[in-house]
Amino acid sequence: MPSGSTDLAHMLATLEVVSRGEPYVYAVVGPDDPLAALAAGIVRETEGTTVVVRKADADRAGLAYDFVAAWLTLSVHSSLAAVGLTAAVATALSEAEISCNVLAGAFHDHLLVPAQDEARALETLAALRADALDPRPDPFSS
Repeated sequence: MPSGSTDLAHMLATLEVVSRGEPYVYAVVGPDDPLAALAAGIVRETEGTTVVVRKADADRAGLAYDFVAAWLTLSVHSSLAAVGLTAAVATALSEAEISCNVLAGAFHDHLLVPAQDEARALETLAALRADALDPRPDPFSS
């Protein structure tokens, strides 16, 4: 498996964000729930199994959820050992008052942001890339 980039400046300057285009939800299911087979993400915890599934699938299954998210993928191939990408993205979204849940895959990081904030999140991350491409001078440097 390719290791991906660890160069934060390069990752930010080449950052592209792709939306999956449909809403996703977090739901808690039993360990053998057949909906787990449809999950785009699974986290097994002591308290239960969390699945991230398309909202339409959760609705069909009658699952309860309280967070509807837009799924955004950072298309830059980042290394699992990369330092700073998650922090930079989370900081930018936090400053825009957008909550963000991150799932890391072997090739890309995936962000789940409130569905109603998808457009603002995309704008915020485009601005993060623009800043990386054309950094503003530090007014305190000599």
